[in-house]
Amino acid sequence: MCHFKKIKFILIMFTNKEEKKVAEQISNSSNNIGKGTVLEGNVETFGNIRIEGKVIGNIKSKSKVVLGQSSFVDGNILAQNAEIEGEVKGVMEVTELLVLKPTAVIHGEITTNKLIVESGATFNGGVKMGVSIKEIKISERSEPGRSEDKSLRSEGHTAKSA
Repeated sequence: MCHFKKIKFILIMFTNKEEKKVAEQISNSSNNIGKGTVLEGNVETFGNIRIEGKVIGNIKSKSKVVLGQSSFVDGNILAQNAEIEGEVKGVMEVTELLVLKPTAVIHGEITTNKLIVESGATFNGGVKMGVSIKEIKISERSEPGRSEDKSLRSEGHTAKSA
């Protein structure tokens, strides 16, 4: 059974005070992709994201990415912090701390400031540590025909339930 879902969230920010409050709420938000879910497309979020399912596409978070033991990501990950228990095929860029748990399997390059590799974790690829990573930028796009100064776009392209 396939479910196709397209979700758009538009957030309009008006004043500096409101911008700060909204930014704080967004960065404290939490997103989940459950076990048995397949997401095809890129994921961008200001908040934390936990993945137990499968993502075919890139993941970008200004906060923390957590991949559970049953997770699989075929794409690149860019995040402030990450904790990996599942499998990743792609480039990982983590601006602060990357933790590879015993069940983690990484196929690709890792760039991070700090790295913790727990006994049993596997990675095939190179590691660069202590290098400055570019700022994480989340797309800010307006809807066609609108003239807002800033907007937040979070869009899931295709979701399939396995």
